[in-house]
Amino acid sequence: MDPLTHTVTGLLLSRAGLNRWTPLATPILLIAANSPDIDIVTAAGGSLSYLHYHRHLTHSLIAMPVMAVLSVALVSVVARKPVRWAGAFAAALIAVATHVLLDLTNVYGVRLLLPFSARWFQLDLTSVVDLWIWAALLLCVGAPFLGRLVGSEIASNTKRSRSYGRGWAWFGLIFLFFYNGARGVLHSRAAAELNARMYQGAEPLRVLAAPDAAAPWLWRGMVETGDFFAIEDLNLTREFDPTRATIFRKPDPSPALEAARGNPVFVEFLRFAQFPFWQVLPVPDLADALQVQAIDLRFGTPIAPAFVATAIVDSQNRVTEAWFSYGRLRPR
Repeated sequence: MDPLTHTVTGLLLSRAGLNRWTPLATPILLIAANSPDIDIVTAAGGSLSYLHYHRHLTHSLIAMPVMAVLSVALVSVVARKPVRWAGAFAAALIAVATHVLLDLTNVYGVRLLLPFSARWFQLDLTSVVDLWIWAALLLCVGAPFLGRLVGSEIASNTKRSRSYGRGWAWFGLIFLFFYNGARGVLHSRAAAELNARMYQGAEPLRVLAAPDAAAPWLWRGMVETGDFFAIEDLNLTREFDPTRATIFRKPDPSPALEAARGNPVFVEFLRFAQFPFWQVLPVPDLADALQVQAIDLRFGTPIAPAFVATAIVDSQNRVTEAWFSYGRLRPR
C-alpha cells in the first residue's frame, strides 16, 4: 500500500491503546509501520535493481522482528530517551505486521518466504492506493480533532490524553479488516465470472481480477488462453460481456524471442511478472533488427505499457541492448 495508508495505520494502532505499552510509542509505531519500505534506497541502483529488491527481504516473515528492533532502536537513539523494550518491541512488531498484511492485499504482492523461497503472494483485493481506505482512515484521524474543537472541554490529564481518539482508532482498524473481507468476496465473484466464460471460442487457462482504486464493484479482468490474452473491465452490478474484451494475441515462437528470454534483464523481470505478454516489433532505424518486449499486463497493456522489459535483437539473434522500465507507474 501507499505510505499514507501505512502511516495512518501506525497512528491508529497507537491511539487504539498501544501507546500505553511504552514511552515514545507513537513515533515507534509510525516508523515501524513504514519500515519495510526502507528498500526504496535500492532505487539508486536503477529501475531493475528496484524491481529486484522492492518488497524483498524487508517484507518477509523472517525479517519482521528485525524491522521491529531497528524501529525501536532508531527512535530511542534519536529521542535519547529510554523505552520499555518488551512493550516497544511488541508494539513495533504489530505495526510491521500490518505493513506486510496490507501489502499482501494488493496486486503487486510480497515475497513472504524469503530467503527460503522467492514465491510471490498476493490477494489482489485492493489497489496500491485505495480511495475508500484513504477516506476511512483520514476520517478516523480528523474526527477526534474536530470533536475537540467543538467540545466543551479538552482532556488535560495523562489518562484522558492517552485515550484520545481511541474509539475512532478502533473503528478505523476494524474497517480495514471488514473492508478487505468484503473485497475478498467481491474478488471471488469477479474471478469466477471471468473463469466461467468463453473468449472467441477458447476456454481460459487462468484469470486475474485486478481491483479498481475507487469502486469495489469494478475489476479489471485479465484472461489467458492458449493463443491470446483478453482484457476487459468487469462491473459486478451488470452483465459481463466477454465479446467486448480487447484481444492481444501471443507471438509465434522465434529465435529473437528466445534470445531475449535468456537475457539477464528478462530473467529478472520474469521472476516478477505474473501475466507477461510478449511482442516482437521491427526497429525502424536498424535494418533487420527486432525489438522484443515483455509487458506485465497487471499494470499496463501493449497500448499503454508499464512494467516493461525491452531488448534489441540483431539479425544474428544477439541481444545488443536490454533494459527495464516502469513506464508511467511506480509501485509503493
